[in-house]
Formats: sequence, C-alpha cells, structure tokens
Amino acid sequence: MTIFEHSSSVWLPRPLEEVFAFFSDAHNLEILTPPWLRFEVLTPRPIDLAVGVTIDYRLRVRGLPIRWRSEIAAWEPPRRFVDKQIRGPYRLWDHEHLFREDRGGTFAEDRVSYAVPGGSLVNRLFVAKDVEKIFAFRSEKLWELFGSAAGSSS
Repeated sequence: MTIFEHSSSVWLPRPLEEVFAFFSDAHNLEILTPPWLRFEVLTPRPIDLAVGVTIDYRLRVRGLPIRWRSEIAAWEPPRRFVDKQIRGPYRLWDHEHLFREDRGGTFAEDRVSYAVPGGSLVNRLFVAKDVEKIFAFRSEKLWELFGSAAGSSS
C-alpha cells in the first residue's frame, strides 16, 4: 500500500484556546468542508471528543454518496488531536491537527497520511488534486472566520 502525505497550515490572529475550541466541535467540520462535497455530520450533538469517540459523516465524492466513520485516536487539548478513518473512501486516512501559539495568534496545521484504492495512478489523476482543494478551502474558511477583525465580532 502506497501512503501519500499532505500538510497545510494557516496562522490565525486569535488565541489558541479559541481556535482549538472551534475544532473541538465536530459539527464545525461542515463549515470547513467545501460545499461541493455536501458534507454532513450524522452523529448528533453534543459530541464530546476524546480518545475512542467515533463520528459518522455523509458526503459525496465526485457525485457518489459516501459514508465515513472516524475515530479520535489522540486527544491532547489544546495542542493536538488525531482522527483516523475506520470506514470510508480511503484505504487509510490519518489526520493530525496541531495547534501552537505563534506571534500573538495560533498556528494551525493539518498533517494527513492517506492511501487510496488504485494507488499512485488514482492519487495523481484524482485524489491529490481534491485533497489540495479541500485543504485550500479549509485555510480560506479559517481565515474568513478567525482572520484579522473577522474573529473579534460575533
């Protein structure tokens, strides 16, 4: 199985605790996912994230309906957590979220290790581009929510 890596990061001018609290609500993943995926969290609120907690989702990948279940594999507030796909479209999906105070704000980083059916060819033709678009959208949305004065009014 070939494992691919993706990482992205964004600096946000908001306190670490505020940014981590946003990520601590699994339903906020709907906000951070591009509309073209029609992503929906199926697990009802409240979801108290902790090691071993599973979360169910529904989405569309290239028009095909997909069910996804992830499990929280590490939970270290407010610095880090890891979710792993236990059912879904990937052969492997391990997603580490990292947060640290930086220059009066918060540096948020995503590190993903993933494998796809079809290996390198499928990844090169389809998946890698989609993963890039998804995380670019996430960074833009996080900046929209927390960047400059946007995060100070609500």
